[in-house]
Order: sequence, then structure tokens, then C-alpha cells
Amino acid sequence: MQLEEKVVGDVVVVTVNGDIKLGGGDVGLRDKVRSLIQQGHKKLLLDLSGVSYMDSSGLGELVHVYATMKNKGGTLKLVGLTRRINDLLTITKLVTVFESYDTEASALASFSSAV
Repeated sequence: MQLEEKVVGDVVVVTVNGDIKLGGGDVGLRDKVRSLIQQGHKKLLLDLSGVSYMDSSGLGELVHVYATMKNKGGTLKLVGLTRRINDLLTITKLVTVFESYDTEASALASFSSAV
């Protein structure tokens, strides 16, 4: 799994490429988010359009990242869900937990409209 980071205004966009699975990226995502929080970032957008596979460990990591951001007063949103990931979130009912958007522009706009 590879992570690319860019800052757009006060939002950090992390693009994830590859698999999010046990032993193959689940810890890398956690470390990246922990680092961003320590740097004072409160708004995080995860772009999952490059994720080809996610197992239950990867799904658990997404939930962990969400909880970590929320506990630190931050916000996590998702963009670029593949059909497979969207189906996974729907089946597990996590689609009701995560805010997800079709485009990066609409996701970024949602941060500025949030109070």
C-alpha cells in the first residue's frame, strides 16, 4: 500500500493506492493518521479510488482511523469508493458511519460547509 498526501486549504487529502489488508497496509494507514493528528490537522479526506482490495482488517483500520479523528475533534470523510468497497461498507452498515463523496471537489466543499 502506498500513501500520497497533499494539503488543500485546511484539508489533508490522503490518496491510498494498493491493498488495505492484514500485514499489507493496515498499520501504515494508522501511522499516517496519527502523524497528521500530531501535526495539528483536523480535517482528513481519504481517497480510496486506488484501493484494489480491502479485507476485514483493512475495514477495521478505517473504523479505527475514523474513531481516532473523531476523538481528537477531527473529521474524516471518504472519496472515490470503488464498487467493492462501497458494497463492503453497505453490507457491514458502515456506510451510515462514513461520509462519502463521488468527487474530491464535492468532498472538499463539504468540509467548508460543515460548522
